[in-house]
Amino acid sequence: MKTIGILTSGGDAPGMNAAIRAVVRAAIYNNIKVMGIRRGYNGLIYGDLFEMDITSVGDIVHRGGTILHTDRSEEFKTEKGQKKAKNIIEVFGIEGIAVIGGDGTIKGGKDLAQMGTPVVCIPATIDNDVNCTDYTIGFDTAANTVLDAINKIRDTVQSHQRANVIEVMGRGRGDIALYAGVAGGAEHIIIPEVSFDLNDLCKRLIQGKDRGKQSHIIILSEGMYNVNEFCLDIEEKTGIETRATVLGHIQRGGNPSVFDRILASRMGYHAVNLLRNGISNKVICIKNNHITDIDINKALTMEKAFDNELFDISMVLSI
Repeated sequence: MKTIGILTSGGDAPGMNAAIRAVVRAAIYNNIKVMGIRRGYNGLIYGDLFEMDITSVGDIVHRGGTILHTDRSEEFKTEKGQKKAKNIIEVFGIEGIAVIGGDGTIKGGKDLAQMGTPVVCIPATIDNDVNCTDYTIGFDTAANTVLDAINKIRDTVQSHQRANVIEVMGRGRGDIALYAGVAGGAEHIIIPEVSFDLNDLCKRLIQGKDRGKQSHIIILSEGMYNVNEFCLDIEEKTGIETRATVLGHIQRGGNPSVFDRILASRMGYHAVNLLRNGISNKVICIKNNHITDIDINKALTMEKAFDNELFDISMVLSI
């Protein structure tokens, strides 16, 4: 293989740049030319490509976001858009592509594979919702960003003897809420995977208040409830002043953690090794701290078991 392309697509995630760096440097080490594709699948459709070298990825391992920029492409979902992309691939002599992103990005990689382009996908999304892998690039950093917010918010909550509902991202998956909530000592974690009883929550808050507890942190996964209305319901039932904090896109930014930098480096290196050895149409995974890969079609149909044990631990430790 003489030339590969690389793109990032969908929501950005801390560690994407570390993955780009790993792909580019591993490819160049093996005498493979790398074409950077800007703005994801849209850039592929419209030929927004440039040749990358070692200096292209200098001083980026610590940076959040993606130097290749990202976009969501509705046009690429159409047959016409895919034909345009295929033409660009042929014009630039690209023999394989590494795509970095979440579930939607991997589905786009599947489309490329069906058109005959060898593809390897690197899962990167803060939501940790790519089911074939234990962790996605960006998840650990996002969870730590939420943890930092919990620590700061608790200072104010305790000073005013309030409750605070912190809404976090996750796009239908409760991993950010669960991991950050356990690490931050939250009194309750509300996530899509587990049924929720408002009266039970309020009872726990009242019992905590009665024994002298001065701060109450509740972590709410996005999309579950209207956070402001939810705070009013809690305040009405408990008499505890309750405020809302929506963290929003702050969770996507920032310098990637050690874990995410290493995960991105390992996955990017593995992706290049697959492509140069003629192995493609795979999704890179980490399972039990071992980097492996799985067929892209299987990866998109797998289900991921929820960590019920960790949730049970959170309920026991938050009494």
